[in-house]
Amino acid sequence: MTATTAASTEDPRRAGPKRRRPGGLRHGAAGPLFVAPFMVLFLLMFLTPLGYAAYLSLFQERLIGGTTFVGLDNYVTALKDPLLRDGVLRVAAFFVIQVPLMLLLALLFALALDSGLLRLARVIRLGIFVPYAVPSVVATLMWGYLYGPDFGPFAQLGEKFDLPVPHFLSDGWMLGSLANVVTWEFVGYNMIILYAALRTVPQELYEAAAMDGAGPWRIAWSIKLPALRPALLLTLLFSVIGSFQLFNEPKLLQDIAPDVIDSSYTANLYAYSLAFTGQQVNYAAAVSFLLGLVIVIFSYVVLFTANRRRTS
Repeated sequence: MTATTAASTEDPRRAGPKRRRPGGLRHGAAGPLFVAPFMVLFLLMFLTPLGYAAYLSLFQERLIGGTTFVGLDNYVTALKDPLLRDGVLRVAAFFVIQVPLMLLLALLFALALDSGLLRLARVIRLGIFVPYAVPSVVATLMWGYLYGPDFGPFAQLGEKFDLPVPHFLSDGWMLGSLANVVTWEFVGYNMIILYAALRTVPQELYEAAAMDGAGPWRIAWSIKLPALRPALLLTLLFSVIGSFQLFNEPKLLQDIAPDVIDSSYTANLYAYSLAFTGQQVNYAAAVSFLLGLVIVIFSYVVLFTANRRRTS
């Protein structure tokens, strides 16, 4: 066997050093370099503030002794805090009222757009999505003006035509008014997620179902809805996180209805008020961590329930 033949049959893994790219970097070193900017920002903008908040939650500012290490005392106090408990329960009620309605509307709009029966479907899709592009501050101010009992158009129309108009900013209506604002903002966002999921369903499934005699309703129930389960689960998880972080809407409407929305109306608003109004930064950090734990628990329950139904 010649030297050339022996070289050609040699194991390529032992042929020599790794090849380098034109820029001088090894193939395995390119990935970490691409990920490095994200990891740096993730460390500085997320993990570092989170660690600092955890550190603050273990201390208390006292008149005598200054900053004192108290361990988990702030968490024990927060667990017994009736204001925090009421805020969490209020947000949970908001979730039960608002999220099913919002996802149902988003689902109906997505199915209608995917059916191909609507005229000007692109214009309709854009019109439904546009409210999501409006900042939540602007949306809340707009709806706050519409809700106004003295200057709002609803109140003016009711006065003009001598019709009873609900006091949308009263204690009995406030939670529904907030749900309406959030629903108006996020129906389009969830619709786009569901509509994008529908566009990935192979067209051959619809054609085969039509050849078997299935109508539009049967196709939607037997093909489209099962295909939307992962997307619906994703939108539900986003809704859990967003609901328990409710802040902008009640904070802005608080100026219009201060007798209804107090500083502890939602758990997130309560943590903000503790930190920036009451100057109780350490206790606010503990409240924030407990709120994060509540979000994790609810998200886990949603995932566990969905996976259990799918496996059964």
